Amino acid sequence: MNHAPLSDSELDHLEELLDADVFQGDAMRLDEIQAMLCAIVSGPVPIEPSVWLPEALGKGLESANDPQVLEALELLMRLNNDLAAALLNDETVAPVLYPLDERCEEYDYAAWADTYVFGAGLGGDWFELAGKHADDLSELLEPMFLLNGMLKEDVEKSGERWFAPAEEARLVADIQENLPLIVQTLYNFWRNKRRGGTVRNEEPKSGRNDPCPCGSGRKFKQCCGRPDRLN
Repeated sequence: MNHAPLSDSELDHLEELLDADVFQGDAMRLDEIQAMLCAIVSGPVPIEPSVWLPEALGKGLESANDPQVLEALELLMRLNNDLAAALLNDETVAPVLYPLDERCEEYDYAAWADTYVFGAGLGGDWFELAGKHADDLSELLEPMFLLNGMLKEDVEKSGERWFAPAEEARLVADIQENLPLIVQTLYNFWRNKRRGGTVRNEEPKSGRNDPCPCGSGRKFKQCCGRPDRLN
């Protein structure tokens, strides 16, 4: 198997392959595959290609001998290896993002974050596997949950007050800008845990629903523990 990083032209070609008729419209988009693989190579346990490839290519795997499918498989394996090597070497992984409008003024960060969370679930329950560091992991994942809308949905369901629109927009923009760092931090979390090292500096800290110690009167998770202050 060729382990050379994919060039821009090869990424473009993979994108075209994923849209080929042989996949019957069932393959993930390139941005979704990248996000899923970032989670997979970051996680606590190895995830075999036999698990994630069906998610990436869907019905296309039924035509495993088709030249386009074989080509897509090779490119996907190289992409997987490329992302694993980049995160291992603390290199910045630039997220592949699709525009939400023709003017390219907004990009689909929600889809990227949502598929990252999906990819994390392929390796079992991350929170259970994090053990005593589950709260730390929860904080590190909150930016993903904010981007894909899950955090807002949970807060509103609980009857708690969500951020004002302007504040929410500022938080989202900050997380979008720092998404590569967030992905690297999640990778480092599991890397340190696998090595038996310190996951994070352990200091006395407030619970997520406790009053914030800064004296603001707000809950910790909506003040000093909010997503833009997690890393």
